[in-house]
Amino acid sequence: MTTQWVSLDLGKPIWGNFFTVGPLYVVGTTGENGEPDLAPKHLAMPLSWDNYFGFVCSPDHTTFQNIERNRVFTVSAPRPDQVVLASLAASPRCEDGRKPVVNALPTVPGHSVVAPCLKDAYLHLECQWKQTVTDLGRNLLIIGEVVEARVHQDVVCLHDGDPQQQLIENPLLAYVSPARFATVDRTQAFPFPKGFSP
Repeated sequence: MTTQWVSLDLGKPIWGNFFTVGPLYVVGTTGENGEPDLAPKHLAMPLSWDNYFGFVCSPDHTTFQNIERNRVFTVSAPRPDQVVLASLAASPRCEDGRKPVVNALPTVPGHSVVAPCLKDAYLHLECQWKQTVTDLGRNLLIIGEVVEARVHQDVVCLHDGDPQQQLIENPLLAYVSPARFATVDRTQAFPFPKGFSP
């Protein structure tokens, strides 16, 4: 069987032409008027094996402007039953710049930073701004250092337990770009080569 490849036009973004899997996080910041702000991010992940987290944002977005002003942000990992809440956090702003839907979303304040976390998410990270990488075309990469981290006891990795059963009981939410999501509750151990330590 011959493999059929399709060449993509690099004159425009290629990412909407095939499916990719990534996490879905909700980033929390505080607006200039002190109001909470939440925004879902799927181009987001831990950066390095140390306690740094980064996500792609637009300089036009209020998320970036809030972080540039306050130098802090939170990261919440929503559960699969919170996908609608994450979606609502992407609601457009009113003409006056406000996003009233955020006030209706369930949040809790950060412990170490002044920014909201999504209530009942399974992971909360609180981050101090570290660096912004600006040479990424029309976007930028915001990097923060994790200054506080809390994970729900149900998803703490139990090295002496059954990880498959734990994920069945506490599935994860994944973003399948473009514009889809999945619940991850079935996994397999990765076949690392002998002597490799993850």
